[in-house]
Amino acid sequence: MSTLVVLLPPRHRLQAGQSGPTGSAAAGVNEYEYVVTLDGLGVHSSGRAAPALLPRSEQVVALLPAADVSWHRITCPRAGSRKMRAALAGLLEEALLDDADRLHFALSPGAQGGSAAWAVATDRVALAMHLAALEGAGLRVDRVAPATWPDEPPSAHIDTSGGDIDATSIRLTLSDADGVRLLPLRGTLVRSLVPADVRVTATPAAATAAERWLGRAVQVQTDAESALLAVRSLWNLRQFDFAPRHRGLSALRDARRRFFTPAWRPLRWGLAAVVVVQVLGLNVAAWQLKSDLAAKREQMTQLLTAAHPQVRAVYDPAVQMQRETDLLRTAAGRAGDADLEAALRAASSGWPADQPVQTLSYEGAQLTLAVPGWNESQIEAFRSALASAGWSVEAADGRVTLSRGAGREPNS
Repeated sequence: MSTLVVLLPPRHRLQAGQSGPTGSAAAGVNEYEYVVTLDGLGVHSSGRAAPALLPRSEQVVALLPAADVSWHRITCPRAGSRKMRAALAGLLEEALLDDADRLHFALSPGAQGGSAAWAVATDRVALAMHLAALEGAGLRVDRVAPATWPDEPPSAHIDTSGGDIDATSIRLTLSDADGVRLLPLRGTLVRSLVPADVRVTATPAAATAAERWLGRAVQVQTDAESALLAVRSLWNLRQFDFAPRHRGLSALRDARRRFFTPAWRPLRWGLAAVVVVQVLGLNVAAWQLKSDLAAKREQMTQLLTAAHPQVRAVYDPAVQMQRETDLLRTAAGRAGDADLEAALRAASSGWPADQPVQTLSYEGAQLTLAVPGWNESQIEAFRSALASAGWSVEAADGRVTLSRGAGREPNS
């Protein structure tokens, strides 16, 4: 399943002595960095493009930079989904630097009321502007994930916050069970916070400075590779006001996407095997049925040629057998089931003793007799008497019509 990861740019923050738009006022951007993966493991393509020119894929994930997310360890309030945001705002009011109305909140995956959980806060207006820009370009953002999150075992990543590589632009992102911290890469105090056995990664631009500062080798990891690692998490910050609409349709889409993930590959192979076995079984059954029909046809052909050696060309053994038998019966002067004699014998077997035969006609293997004085009970008795011999009786306008019942073969 293809996934487009859109790396949201960090909010603009003013330094001392600067002036200009701040925070969410500068959230609008013309281009976004992106990463495309086909299997969630490797980078298929990456680059930078305007929202309308971003590649299309089956899933779209927006990635929030670590600097734009604050983490708070809380006891999850016991509140409904509609009141949860207000409950979080009241709970975190003293810990927030910004006005709660300007922030968007989210909870860690699986958070339940009364249990310990992580609460996330990020700029509400900036996130809304990014989502509007992407969805306005026809991209349905399925998830909003953080670039890093509190986790065990601890991990550290070193990158640059600006274009120039200097002491102020290189920073350390440390993630552990206590939260996520962003620290400048200078001083012994910061270095003492990094455990000796922790896995440290760094972007190619910051790798040399990171190894010099840390005193040991680091693993080089590009921004695209870091983005794919972040997307594999279970985090989704599209909660509360940013929760996607049409949940039923979204659930179907999510189920379809999960079905085509590598974790579901054994099930897909199993279903494919079942389908193949069924198709093979049907083909084998059809071949067996065809063979049985061919064998029966051969037996009928042999019976026809043995009984009537004069028949040279066999094209329909059943029809030809009936025709040859009828010819022999006619030559012997015997009446057949389709002849008048057979119909008269059948009528006489059920005819009422006190009713004379007035008029009759025979046409198209049907015998019609005039019975003007018969009542319903006599007609029904006549019909029942002939039904056992395979004759059907129709009564109308003082007449009864005899004909061979459907599906009964004439006696030879």
